[in-house]
Amino acid sequence: MAGSARSADYREPDLRPRDDEALDDAAAEPLGAAVETRTAAVATPLHGERLDKALVAMAPEFSRSHLQQLIERGHVQVDGVPAATASRRVRAGQRLTLELVPTDESRAYTPQPMAMVVLYEDEHLLVLDKPAGLVVHPAPGNWSGTLLNGLLARHAGAAALPRAGIVHRLDKDTSGVMMVGKTLPAVTALVRDIAARAVHRRYLALAHGATAEAFSVEAPIGRDPHVRVRMAVVPLAAGGRSARTDVRRLAVAAPGDGGEAISALACTLHTGRTHQIRVHLASRGHPLVADALYGGRPALGMARQALHATELRLAHPVTRAPLAFDCQPPADFAAAWAQVFDNAG
Repeated sequence: MAGSARSADYREPDLRPRDDEALDDAAAEPLGAAVETRTAAVATPLHGERLDKALVAMAPEFSRSHLQQLIERGHVQVDGVPAATASRRVRAGQRLTLELVPTDESRAYTPQPMAMVVLYEDEHLLVLDKPAGLVVHPAPGNWSGTLLNGLLARHAGAAALPRAGIVHRLDKDTSGVMMVGKTLPAVTALVRDIAARAVHRRYLALAHGATAEAFSVEAPIGRDPHVRVRMAVVPLAAGGRSARTDVRRLAVAAPGDGGEAISALACTLHTGRTHQIRVHLASRGHPLVADALYGGRPALGMARQALHATELRLAHPVTRAPLAFDCQPPADFAAAWAQVFDNAG
């Protein structure tokens, strides 16, 4: 069974990935969210204290940082006037009004309907084309509007599943094919198959520079000890986890006005570490186009990291029937990809 057909610009040899490993701005409050309002006078012992400290006395079950966010969002009043800053000093007898809207974290598992491009769906399995810009799983800074929120709204059974059935992730700005389990037997089977390297996935990437025609990067990956939002090649002894990526160059564009070649690549994962392709290519001096986190610069019209999950091969988690999906790149990636082939040296 296949997804959308490939375009004429989609030129590559027959590569079969080996496997992927198992799952390695606050939005507006949802409609119907419970909001509790508390009102109290500033007690004498709190005279001259910061506003956020006075609020802690009113709502000790909430963190001070969350109460500060409520001040910033206009949910706190002093004598009927919205407060502007958490650091303002309060006076004994002033009337504080606090609207306790849910924390960002509490909204992480709230159903939120969203449009999805579905390549396949039955009672056990959902295969979709994830757009660039969609966060897969809630995390700090993205507690709502994620794929998980959409899955909870799509079918009732998602609420009873680990991570709503998500068994692997794509980075926020990576587009392409993803699979999700809809029942516990399906989730269990998918996780087992990923661990057994029986799920095959292939990625397309655009990278700075002229890479070798074919090469493998086998280097452990862990959290960057200096920049916590990044991953890096980290020795196993320092907490890195083994990782291997096979890369084949499909075309290379001759240097343009900027004097730099760009390579079109097909990448095979033997492991599925966070940011694996991005880290491995950057470690060889070939960061992805427009991947600012790892040193990539915008080019060919790409404003987000040039990475697309294009192919998925697996056995159905329940029936074990073979399934195959080809996911056509979105317009931005397809246009950049075609430019490389059109200007190949």
